[in-house]
Amino acid sequence: MGERAVLVETADTAGTLGLLAALRADPLPHQVELVPGARSLLVRFADPVRPRWVASLAQRSGVAPDSPPSVDPVTLDVVYDGDDLDEVGALTGLGRAGVVTAHTGSPWQVAFCGFSPGFGYLTGGDPRLAVPRRDTPRARVPAGSVALAGEYSGVYPARSPGGWQLIGRTSAVLWDPRREPPALLRPGMPVRFRAVHQAVTGASAGPTAAGTCTAPGTGHRAGGTGSAPTAAPGIDRALIVRRPGMQCTVQDLGRLGVADIGVSPSGAADRGSAMRANRIVGNDPGAAVLEILLGGAEFEARGTLLLAVAGAAVPIEIRGGDGAAHPEAPVVDRPIALSAGARIRLGHPTRGLRSYLAVRGGIDVPPMLGSRSTDTLAGIGPAPLGAGETIPVGADHWGTPHAVPAFSLPDGVELRALPGPQLDWFAPGTLETIGAAEWTVSPASNRVGIRLVGPGVNRVVAAELPSQGLVRGAIQVVPSGELVVFLADHPVTGGYPVVAILTDDSVDLAAQARPGDRVRLRPE
Repeated sequence: MGERAVLVETADTAGTLGLLAALRADPLPHQVELVPGARSLLVRFADPVRPRWVASLAQRSGVAPDSPPSVDPVTLDVVYDGDDLDEVGALTGLGRAGVVTAHTGSPWQVAFCGFSPGFGYLTGGDPRLAVPRRDTPRARVPAGSVALAGEYSGVYPARSPGGWQLIGRTSAVLWDPRREPPALLRPGMPVRFRAVHQAVTGASAGPTAAGTCTAPGTGHRAGGTGSAPTAAPGIDRALIVRRPGMQCTVQDLGRLGVADIGVSPSGAADRGSAMRANRIVGNDPGAAVLEILLGGAEFEARGTLLLAVAGAAVPIEIRGGDGAAHPEAPVVDRPIALSAGARIRLGHPTRGLRSYLAVRGGIDVPPMLGSRSTDTLAGIGPAPLGAGETIPVGADHWGTPHAVPAFSLPDGVELRALPGPQLDWFAPGTLETIGAAEWTVSPASNRVGIRLVGPGVNRVVAAELPSQGLVRGAIQVVPSGELVVFLADHPVTGGYPVVAILTDDSVDLAAQARPGDRVRLRPE
Protein backbone atom coordinates (compact mmCIF):
# COMPACT_ATOMS: atom_id res chain seq x y z
CA MET A 1 0.00 0.00 0.00
CA GLY A 2 2.53 2.58 -1.17
CA GLU A 3 6.01 3.10 0.24
CA ARG A 4 5.26 2.95 3.97
CA ALA A 5 2.28 0.65 4.48
CA VAL A 6 1.12 -2.93 3.93
CA LEU A 7 -2.50 -4.03 3.52
CA VAL A 8 -3.12 -7.52 4.93
CA GLU A 9 -6.33 -9.15 3.71
CA THR A 10 -8.00 -11.54 6.17
CA ALA A 11 -10.75 -14.14 5.88
CA ASP A 12 -13.17 -12.38 8.21
CA THR A 13 -13.57 -9.85 11.01
CA ALA A 14 -12.25 -12.31 13.59
CA GLY A 15 -9.04 -12.71 11.60
CA THR A 16 -8.63 -8.94 11.36
CA LEU A 17 -9.16 -8.39 15.08
CA GLY A 18 -6.85 -11.29 15.94
CA LEU A 19 -4.00 -9.84 13.84
CA LEU A 20 -4.73 -6.39 15.28
CA ALA A 21 -4.39 -7.73 18.84
CA ALA A 22 -1.18 -9.61 17.97
CA LEU A 23 0.48 -6.53 16.44
CA ARG A 24 -0.60 -4.34 19.34
CA ALA A 25 1.01 -6.79 21.76
CA ASP A 26 4.15 -7.43 19.68
CA PRO A 27 4.70 -4.59 17.16
CA LEU A 28 6.94 -4.88 14.12
CA PRO A 29 9.98 -2.57 13.83
CA HIS A 30 8.97 1.04 13.01
CA GLN A 31 5.25 0.19 13.14
CA VAL A 32 3.30 3.41 13.84
CA GLU A 33 -0.34 2.76 12.93
CA LEU A 34 -2.86 -0.09 12.66
CA VAL A 35 -6.10 0.53 10.76
CA PRO A 36 -8.58 -2.36 10.72
CA GLY A 37 -11.09 -2.65 7.89
CA ALA A 38 -13.98 -5.02 7.28
CA ARG A 39 -11.67 -7.88 6.23
CA SER A 40 -8.22 -6.33 6.20
CA LEU A 41 -5.64 -4.62 8.37
CA LEU A 42 -3.54 -1.69 7.19
CA VAL A 43 -0.12 -1.56 8.87
CA ARG A 44 1.66 1.77 8.51
CA PHE A 45 5.39 2.22 9.16
CA ALA A 46 7.56 5.25 9.86
CA ASP A 47 10.10 4.08 7.26
CA PRO A 48 9.83 2.48 3.80
CA VAL A 49 8.57 -1.09 4.03
CA ARG A 50 11.18 -3.85 4.32
CA PRO A 51 10.60 -7.30 2.73
CA ARG A 52 11.13 -9.04 6.07
CA TRP A 53 8.24 -7.05 7.58
CA VAL A 54 5.95 -8.21 4.78
CA ALA A 55 7.07 -11.81 5.35
CA SER A 56 6.36 -11.51 9.07
CA LEU A 57 2.87 -10.11 8.39
CA ALA A 58 2.13 -12.94 5.98
CA GLN A 59 3.19 -15.48 8.59
CA ARG A 60 1.20 -13.89 11.40
CA SER A 61 -1.95 -13.50 9.29
CA GLY A 62 -2.02 -17.27 8.70
CA VAL A 63 -2.07 -18.11 12.41
CA ALA A 64 -5.43 -18.61 14.11
CA PRO A 65 -6.04 -15.73 16.54
CA ASP A 66 -5.97 -16.38 20.26
CA SER A 67 -9.20 -15.95 22.16
CA PRO A 68 -9.47 -12.26 23.09
CA PRO A 69 -9.28 -11.43 26.78
CA SER A 70 -12.60 -11.12 28.55
CA VAL A 71 -13.71 -7.47 28.60
CA ASP A 72 -16.90 -6.04 30.05
CA PRO A 73 -19.08 -4.72 27.22
CA VAL A 74 -19.84 -1.06 26.75
CA THR A 75 -23.58 -0.73 27.36
CA LEU A 76 -25.43 1.99 25.44
CA ASP A 77 -28.87 3.07 26.63
CA VAL A 78 -31.12 3.66 23.62
CA VAL A 79 -34.55 5.20 23.13
CA TYR A 80 -35.95 3.23 20.16
CA ASP A 81 -37.96 5.88 18.33
CA GLY A 82 -35.90 6.33 15.14
CA ASP A 83 -37.43 7.71 11.96
CA ASP A 84 -36.80 4.45 10.11
CA LEU A 85 -37.81 1.99 12.84
CA ASP A 86 -41.15 1.11 11.23
CA GLU A 87 -39.55 0.69 7.81
CA VAL A 88 -36.83 -1.57 9.26
CA GLY A 89 -39.56 -3.58 10.97
CA ALA A 90 -41.28 -4.04 7.60
CA LEU A 91 -38.05 -4.87 5.73
CA THR A 92 -37.04 -7.51 8.24
CA GLY A 93 -40.54 -8.83 8.96
CA LEU A 94 -39.85 -8.40 12.67
CA GLY A 95 -42.10 -5.43 13.28
CA ARG A 96 -41.19 -2.49 15.50
CA ALA A 97 -40.96 -4.46 18.75
CA GLY A 98 -39.12 -7.34 17.10
CA VAL A 99 -36.37 -5.03 15.83
CA VAL A 100 -35.81 -3.69 19.33
CA THR A 101 -35.70 -7.21 20.77
CA ALA A 102 -33.23 -8.39 18.14
CA HIS A 103 -31.01 -5.31 18.48
CA THR A 104 -30.82 -5.46 22.28
CA GLY A 105 -30.61 -9.25 22.41
CA SER A 106 -27.46 -9.51 20.27
CA PRO A 107 -23.85 -9.17 21.44
CA TRP A 108 -22.14 -6.68 19.11
CA GLN A 109 -18.44 -6.01 18.59
CA VAL A 110 -16.57 -3.03 17.11
CA ALA A 111 -15.04 -4.37 13.88
CA PHE A 112 -13.39 -1.13 12.75
CA CYS A 113 -13.81 2.65 12.85
CA GLY A 114 -14.14 5.15 10.05
CA PHE A 115 -16.49 7.65 8.40
CA SER A 116 -15.93 10.11 11.27
CA PRO A 117 -13.94 10.13 14.55
CA GLY A 118 -15.45 7.70 17.02
CA PHE A 119 -17.83 6.02 14.56
CA GLY A 120 -17.57 2.28 15.13
CA TYR A 121 -18.84 -0.31 12.67
CA LEU A 122 -20.45 -2.91 14.95
CA THR A 123 -20.79 -6.48 13.73
CA GLY A 124 -21.94 -9.85 15.10
CA GLY A 125 -25.54 -8.85 15.72
CA ASP A 126 -28.74 -10.72 14.79
CA PRO A 127 -28.43 -11.50 11.04
CA ARG A 128 -32.14 -10.72 10.58
CA LEU A 129 -31.31 -7.03 11.10
CA ALA A 130 -29.33 -6.78 7.84
CA VAL A 131 -31.04 -4.01 5.86
CA PRO A 132 -29.89 -1.86 2.92
CA ARG A 133 -28.86 1.77 3.24
CA ARG A 134 -31.44 4.40 2.39
CA ASP A 135 -31.78 5.19 -1.32
CA THR A 136 -31.34 8.91 -0.53
CA PRO A 137 -28.97 9.82 2.34
CA ARG A 138 -30.11 12.43 4.83
CA ALA A 139 -28.33 15.77 4.77
CA ARG A 140 -28.23 15.81 8.58
CA VAL A 141 -28.34 12.92 11.01
CA PRO A 142 -28.46 14.00 14.69
CA ALA A 143 -25.60 13.09 17.00
CA GLY A 144 -26.34 9.95 18.99
CA SER A 145 -28.51 8.37 16.28
CA VAL A 146 -28.42 4.56 16.43
CA ALA A 147 -28.57 3.03 12.97
CA LEU A 148 -28.36 -0.09 10.81
CA ALA A 149 -26.88 -0.72 7.35
CA GLY A 150 -26.03 -4.09 5.84
CA GLU A 151 -24.57 -6.35 8.51
CA TYR A 152 -23.53 -3.40 10.68
CA SER A 153 -24.96 -1.26 13.43
CA GLY A 154 -23.46 2.05 14.50
CA VAL A 155 -23.95 5.29 16.41
CA TYR A 156 -23.32 8.70 14.84
CA PRO A 157 -20.88 10.54 17.16
CA ALA A 158 -21.75 13.97 15.75
CA ARG A 159 -24.34 15.52 13.48
CA SER A 160 -23.43 14.65 9.92
CA PRO A 161 -24.86 13.46 6.59
CA GLY A 162 -25.69 9.76 6.51
CA GLY A 163 -27.58 7.05 4.67
CA TRP A 164 -28.05 4.42 7.40
CA GLN A 165 -31.48 3.39 8.71
CA LEU A 166 -32.21 5.21 11.99
CA ILE A 167 -33.82 3.07 14.70
CA GLY A 168 -33.12 5.02 17.91
CA ARG A 169 -30.99 7.50 19.81
CA THR A 170 -28.56 7.54 22.72
CA SER A 171 -27.15 10.40 24.78
CA ALA A 172 -23.83 8.61 25.26
CA VAL A 173 -20.87 10.72 24.14
CA LEU A 174 -19.11 8.61 21.52
CA TRP A 175 -16.36 11.15 20.82
CA ASP A 176 -14.72 13.85 22.93
CA PRO A 177 -11.13 14.83 22.00
CA ARG A 178 -10.59 16.29 25.49
CA ARG A 179 -11.32 12.94 27.08
CA GLU A 180 -8.83 10.09 27.51
CA PRO A 181 -9.43 7.99 25.54
CA PRO A 182 -11.35 10.32 23.20
CA ALA A 183 -13.38 7.52 21.54
CA LEU A 184 -15.81 5.48 23.62
CA LEU A 185 -15.62 2.61 21.11
CA ARG A 186 -12.44 1.03 19.70
CA PRO A 187 -11.92 -1.99 17.43
CA GLY A 188 -12.41 -5.29 19.24
CA MET A 189 -14.59 -3.90 22.06
CA PRO A 190 -17.87 -5.72 22.88
CA VAL A 191 -21.01 -3.56 22.87
CA ARG A 192 -24.55 -4.11 24.10
CA PHE A 193 -27.64 -1.98 23.57
CA ARG A 194 -30.24 -1.52 26.31
CA ALA A 195 -33.73 -0.16 25.65
CA VAL A 196 -34.85 2.73 27.86
CA HIS A 197 -37.88 5.00 27.78
CA GLN A 198 -35.94 8.21 28.33
CA ALA A 199 -32.46 9.26 27.25
CA VAL A 200 -29.91 9.51 30.05
CA THR A 201 -26.50 11.16 30.06
CA GLY A 202 -23.48 8.95 29.57
CA ALA A 203 -22.68 5.39 28.62
CA SER A 204 -21.72 2.56 30.88
CA ALA A 205 -18.96 -0.01 30.60
CA GLY A 206 -20.96 -2.06 33.06
CA PRO A 207 -23.67 -0.99 35.49
CA THR A 208 -21.60 1.34 37.68
CA ALA A 209 -20.02 3.75 35.19
CA ALA A 210 -23.07 5.56 33.84
CA GLY A 211 -22.98 9.31 33.62
CA THR A 212 -19.20 9.69 33.40
CA CYS A 213 -19.08 11.20 29.91
CA THR A 214 -18.99 14.94 29.34
CA ALA A 215 -21.77 16.72 27.50
CA PRO A 216 -21.22 16.92 23.73
CA GLY A 217 -20.50 20.17 21.97
CA THR A 218 -19.31 22.23 24.91
CA GLY A 219 -16.66 24.72 23.98
CA HIS A 220 -16.46 23.61 20.36
CA ARG A 221 -15.94 26.23 17.70
CA ALA A 222 -17.41 25.84 14.22
CA GLY A 223 -14.83 24.34 11.88
CA GLY A 224 -12.76 22.71 14.58
CA THR A 225 -12.87 21.27 18.07
CA GLY A 226 -10.04 23.47 19.32
CA SER A 227 -10.39 27.00 20.63
CA ALA A 228 -9.23 30.07 18.76
CA PRO A 229 -5.43 30.42 19.07
CA THR A 230 -5.36 33.64 21.08
CA ALA A 231 -2.15 34.68 22.82
CA ALA A 232 -2.18 35.26 26.54
CA PRO A 233 -1.89 38.87 27.73
CA GLY A 234 1.71 40.01 27.91
CA ILE A 235 3.08 37.48 25.45
CA ASP A 236 5.98 39.08 23.58
CA ARG A 237 6.26 36.85 20.47
CA ALA A 238 3.26 36.31 18.22
CA LEU A 239 1.78 36.83 14.78
CA ILE A 240 -1.38 38.87 14.42
CA VAL A 241 -3.59 37.91 11.48
CA ARG A 242 -4.52 41.00 9.51
CA ARG A 243 -5.80 39.12 6.43
CA PRO A 244 -6.07 35.32 6.45
CA GLY A 245 -6.54 34.89 2.69
CA MET A 246 -8.86 32.21 1.33
CA GLN A 247 -7.88 29.59 3.92
CA CYS A 248 -5.16 29.76 6.55
CA THR A 249 -4.70 26.84 8.92
CA VAL A 250 -2.15 25.65 11.46
CA GLN A 251 -0.37 22.45 10.36
CA ASP A 252 2.50 20.25 11.47
CA LEU A 253 3.42 16.73 10.33
CA GLY A 254 0.12 15.33 11.60
CA ARG A 255 -1.18 12.96 14.25
CA LEU A 256 -0.32 9.27 14.28
CA GLY A 257 -1.69 6.45 16.37
CA VAL A 258 -5.37 7.42 16.30
CA ALA A 259 -6.50 6.16 12.88
CA ASP A 260 -8.03 3.07 14.51
CA ILE A 261 -10.62 5.35 16.14
CA GLY A 262 -11.39 7.17 12.90
CA VAL A 263 -8.91 10.08 12.91
CA SER A 264 -6.70 10.58 9.85
CA PRO A 265 -3.09 11.80 10.18
CA SER A 266 -3.90 15.21 8.61
CA GLY A 267 -0.95 17.65 8.82
CA ALA A 268 0.59 19.74 6.04
CA ALA A 269 -0.71 18.85 2.58
CA ASP A 270 2.79 19.47 1.16
CA ARG A 271 4.96 18.03 3.90
CA GLY A 272 8.22 18.70 2.05
CA SER A 273 7.55 22.44 1.83
CA ALA A 274 6.51 22.64 5.50
CA MET A 275 9.74 20.93 6.58
CA ARG A 276 11.73 23.13 4.22
CA ALA A 277 10.35 26.31 5.79
CA ASN A 278 11.13 24.98 9.27
CA ARG A 279 14.69 24.07 8.30
CA ILE A 280 15.36 27.60 7.04
CA VAL A 281 14.51 29.16 10.43
CA GLY A 282 16.17 26.39 12.47
CA ASN A 283 13.00 24.70 13.75
CA ASP A 284 12.44 21.01 14.32
CA PRO A 285 10.96 19.52 11.08
CA GLY A 286 7.68 18.80 12.87
CA ALA A 287 7.14 22.32 14.27
CA ALA A 288 3.75 23.84 13.50
CA VAL A 289 3.56 26.28 10.57
CA LEU A 290 0.83 28.20 8.77
CA GLU A 291 -0.56 26.69 5.56
CA ILE A 292 -1.95 29.42 3.29
CA LEU A 293 -4.13 28.66 0.27
CA LEU A 294 -3.57 30.86 -2.83
CA GLY A 295 -1.77 33.62 -0.91
CA GLY A 296 -3.54 36.90 -0.17
CA ALA A 297 -2.58 36.81 3.53
CA GLU A 298 -1.04 39.47 5.77
CA PHE A 299 0.45 39.16 9.27
CA GLU A 300 1.89 41.61 11.80
CA ALA A 301 4.79 40.78 14.12
CA ARG A 302 4.54 41.10 17.86
CA GLY A 303 8.17 41.11 18.91
CA THR A 304 11.14 40.44 16.63
CA LEU A 305 10.63 37.30 14.55
CA LEU A 306 12.54 35.20 12.04
CA LEU A 307 10.31 33.75 9.32
CA ALA A 308 10.51 31.75 6.11
CA VAL A 309 8.04 31.01 3.32
CA ALA A 310 8.20 27.86 1.21
CA GLY A 311 5.94 26.09 -1.27
CA ALA A 312 4.01 28.01 -3.92
CA ALA A 313 5.85 30.69 -5.93
CA VAL A 314 4.35 33.68 -4.15
CA PRO A 315 5.49 37.35 -4.10
CA ILE A 316 6.35 38.63 -0.61
CA GLU A 317 6.28 42.20 0.65
CA ILE A 318 7.51 43.59 3.98
CA ARG A 319 6.32 46.90 5.43
CA GLY A 320 7.67 48.45 8.61
CA GLY A 321 5.60 49.68 11.51
CA ASP A 322 5.45 53.08 9.80
CA GLY A 323 3.94 51.49 6.66
CA ALA A 324 7.05 52.01 4.53
CA ALA A 325 7.91 49.16 2.15
CA HIS A 326 11.18 47.30 2.71
CA PRO A 327 13.68 48.35 0.02
CA GLU A 328 14.52 44.73 -0.84
CA ALA A 329 11.67 42.33 -1.55
CA PRO A 330 12.21 39.03 0.28
CA VAL A 331 11.74 35.77 -1.60
CA VAL A 332 10.56 32.24 -1.00
CA ASP A 333 13.07 29.83 0.60
CA ARG A 334 15.09 32.53 2.33
CA PRO A 335 15.04 33.72 6.00
CA ILE A 336 13.06 36.90 6.65
CA ALA A 337 13.65 39.08 9.73
CA LEU A 338 10.56 40.93 10.92
CA SER A 339 10.81 43.69 13.53
CA ALA A 340 8.04 44.41 16.02
CA GLY A 341 5.07 46.04 14.30
CA ALA A 342 6.24 45.15 10.80
CA ARG A 343 3.95 43.29 8.43
CA ILE A 344 4.51 40.53 5.89
CA ARG A 345 2.17 40.24 2.91
CA LEU A 346 1.87 37.24 0.62
CA GLY A 347 0.57 37.96 -2.84
CA HIS A 348 -1.11 35.44 -5.11
CA PRO A 349 1.15 32.65 -6.37
CA THR A 350 2.23 32.47 -9.98
CA ARG A 351 2.72 28.71 -9.62
CA GLY A 352 1.48 26.26 -7.03
CA LEU A 353 -1.38 26.44 -4.55
CA ARG A 354 -0.16 26.30 -0.94
CA SER A 355 2.44 28.39 0.90
CA TYR A 356 3.98 27.51 4.26
CA LEU A 357 4.98 30.23 6.71
CA ALA A 358 7.35 29.09 9.46
CA VAL A 359 8.36 31.22 12.46
CA ARG A 360 11.44 30.47 14.54
CA GLY A 361 10.07 28.84 17.69
CA GLY A 362 7.08 27.32 15.90
CA ILE A 363 3.39 28.16 16.06
CA ASP A 364 2.51 27.47 19.69
CA VAL A 365 -1.20 26.61 19.75
CA PRO A 366 -2.32 23.80 22.11
CA PRO A 367 -1.92 20.32 20.60
CA MET A 368 -4.90 18.01 20.25
CA LEU A 369 -4.39 14.24 20.07
CA GLY A 370 -0.64 14.79 19.73
CA SER A 371 -0.72 17.36 16.92
CA ARG A 372 -1.42 21.05 16.34
CA SER A 373 -2.86 20.37 12.88
CA THR A 374 -6.26 21.44 11.63
CA ASP A 375 -8.17 18.47 10.18
CA THR A 376 -10.80 19.95 7.87
CA LEU A 377 -12.63 16.64 7.36
CA ALA A 378 -12.95 15.59 11.00
CA GLY A 379 -13.13 19.12 12.44
CA ILE A 380 -10.26 18.47 14.86
CA GLY A 381 -7.69 21.07 15.87
CA PRO A 382 -7.83 24.87 15.67
CA ALA A 383 -10.39 26.34 13.29
CA PRO A 384 -9.13 28.10 10.14
CA LEU A 385 -7.69 31.46 11.18
CA GLY A 386 -9.64 34.71 10.93
CA ALA A 387 -8.68 38.39 10.82
CA GLY A 388 -7.68 39.84 14.17
CA GLU A 389 -6.59 36.56 15.77
CA THR A 390 -3.27 36.41 17.60
CA ILE A 391 -1.11 33.34 17.03
CA PRO A 392 1.42 32.61 19.78
CA VAL A 393 5.01 31.77 18.80
CA GLY A 394 7.10 29.34 20.86
CA ALA A 395 10.30 30.13 22.70
CA ASP A 396 13.38 30.76 20.56
CA HIS A 397 15.44 27.76 21.67
CA TRP A 398 15.77 25.91 18.40
CA GLY A 399 18.78 24.97 16.30
CA THR A 400 20.77 26.98 13.80
CA PRO A 401 18.93 28.38 10.74
CA HIS A 402 20.02 26.72 7.50
CA ALA A 403 20.45 27.99 3.97
CA VAL A 404 18.71 25.70 1.48
CA PRO A 405 19.17 25.41 -2.29
CA ALA A 406 16.68 27.33 -4.39
CA PHE A 407 13.63 25.23 -5.25
CA SER A 408 10.83 25.88 -7.71
CA LEU A 409 7.79 23.84 -8.62
CA PRO A 410 8.04 22.20 -12.05
CA ASP A 411 6.06 23.62 -14.98
CA GLY A 412 4.17 20.38 -15.55
CA VAL A 413 2.71 18.15 -12.85
CA GLU A 414 4.07 14.61 -13.21
CA LEU A 415 3.21 12.23 -10.39
CA ARG A 416 4.93 8.89 -9.80
CA ALA A 417 2.46 6.09 -9.05
CA LEU A 418 2.96 2.62 -7.56
CA PRO A 419 0.50 -0.27 -8.13
CA GLY A 420 -2.47 -0.27 -5.77
CA PRO A 421 -3.97 -3.25 -3.91
CA GLN A 422 -6.98 -3.50 -6.28
CA LEU A 423 -5.09 -3.07 -9.56
CA ASP A 424 -6.39 -6.49 -10.64
CA TRP A 425 -9.96 -5.14 -10.41
CA PHE A 426 -9.24 -3.26 -13.64
CA ALA A 427 -8.45 -4.28 -17.20
CA PRO A 428 -4.89 -5.49 -17.92
CA GLY A 429 -2.56 -2.60 -18.71
CA THR A 430 -4.65 -0.10 -16.72
CA LEU A 431 -1.63 1.56 -15.10
CA GLU A 432 -0.05 2.09 -18.51
CA THR A 433 -3.38 3.44 -19.84
CA ILE A 434 -3.62 5.86 -16.93
CA GLY A 435 -0.03 6.92 -17.52
CA ALA A 436 -0.60 7.61 -21.22
CA ALA A 437 -3.59 9.87 -20.54
CA GLU A 438 -3.68 13.50 -19.53
CA TRP A 439 -5.79 14.33 -16.48
CA THR A 440 -7.24 17.65 -15.37
CA VAL A 441 -7.55 18.75 -11.74
CA SER A 442 -11.22 19.32 -10.94
CA PRO A 443 -12.45 22.36 -8.95
CA ALA A 444 -13.96 19.79 -6.55
CA SER A 445 -10.59 19.43 -4.82
CA ASN A 446 -9.45 20.33 -1.30
CA ARG A 447 -7.25 19.11 1.55
CA VAL A 448 -9.10 15.79 1.57
CA GLY A 449 -8.03 15.05 -2.00
CA ILE A 450 -7.88 16.18 -5.61
CA ARG A 451 -10.17 14.83 -8.32
CA LEU A 452 -8.66 14.08 -11.71
CA VAL A 453 -10.95 14.15 -14.73
CA GLY A 454 -9.88 12.22 -17.81
CA PRO A 455 -10.76 9.32 -20.08
CA GLY A 456 -11.99 7.07 -17.25
CA VAL A 457 -10.84 3.62 -16.18
CA ASN A 458 -12.25 0.26 -17.25
CA ARG A 459 -13.22 -1.75 -14.17
CA VAL A 460 -13.64 -5.51 -14.70
CA VAL A 461 -14.57 -6.58 -11.15
CA ALA A 462 -17.97 -5.23 -10.18
CA ALA A 463 -18.08 -6.58 -6.62
CA GLU A 464 -18.48 -4.24 -3.65
CA LEU A 465 -15.17 -3.69 -1.88
CA PRO A 466 -15.25 -4.23 1.91
CA SER A 467 -14.08 -1.06 3.65
CA GLN A 468 -10.30 -0.96 3.96
CA GLY A 469 -7.70 1.39 5.45
CA LEU A 470 -6.42 4.23 3.29
CA VAL A 471 -3.13 6.10 3.05
CA ARG A 472 -2.09 9.53 1.87
CA GLY A 473 -1.58 9.32 -1.90
CA ALA A 474 -4.04 6.47 -2.49
CA ILE A 475 -5.85 6.82 -5.85
CA GLN A 476 -9.44 5.61 -5.70
CA VAL A 477 -11.58 5.09 -8.79
CA VAL A 478 -15.11 6.32 -8.07
CA PRO A 479 -18.21 5.18 -10.06
CA SER A 480 -18.03 8.26 -12.33
CA GLY A 481 -14.61 7.05 -13.57
CA GLU A 482 -12.77 9.98 -12.00
CA LEU A 483 -9.62 9.41 -9.99
CA VAL A 484 -9.55 10.70 -6.42
CA VAL A 485 -6.02 11.27 -5.08
CA PHE A 486 -6.16 11.46 -1.29
CA LEU A 487 -4.21 14.19 0.50
CA ALA A 488 -3.63 14.95 4.20
CA ASP A 489 -7.23 14.98 5.46
CA HIS A 490 -8.25 11.76 3.73
CA PRO A 491 -10.84 9.46 5.34
CA VAL A 492 -9.43 6.63 7.43
CA THR A 493 -11.27 3.89 5.52
CA GLY A 494 -12.96 3.68 2.13
CA GLY A 495 -14.94 1.29 -0.04
CA TYR A 496 -13.82 2.13 -3.58
CA PRO A 497 -10.96 0.20 -5.23
CA VAL A 498 -7.46 1.73 -5.05
CA VAL A 499 -5.80 1.39 -8.44
CA ALA A 500 -2.50 3.09 -7.55
CA ILE A 501 -0.69 5.00 -4.81
CA LEU A 502 1.54 8.04 -5.26
CA THR A 503 5.06 8.14 -3.90
CA ASP A 504 5.59 10.43 -0.91
CA ASP A 505 7.25 13.24 -2.89
CA SER A 506 4.53 13.05 -5.57
CA VAL A 507 1.82 13.61 -2.96
CA ASP A 508 3.56 16.90 -2.10
CA LEU A 509 3.42 17.90 -5.79
CA ALA A 510 -0.24 16.85 -6.00
CA ALA A 511 -1.01 19.17 -3.07
CA GLN A 512 0.35 22.07 -5.16
CA ALA A 513 -1.78 21.28 -8.24
CA ARG A 514 -4.42 23.93 -8.96
CA PRO A 515 -7.88 23.39 -10.46
CA GLY A 516 -7.46 23.30 -14.24
CA ASP A 517 -3.85 22.08 -14.09
CA ARG A 518 -2.97 19.17 -16.38
CA VAL A 519 -1.50 16.15 -14.62
CA ARG A 520 0.31 13.06 -15.84
CA LEU A 521 0.75 9.87 -13.82
CA ARG A 522 3.99 7.95 -14.31
CA PRO A 523 3.67 4.27 -13.30
CA GLU A 524 6.61 2.70 -11.47
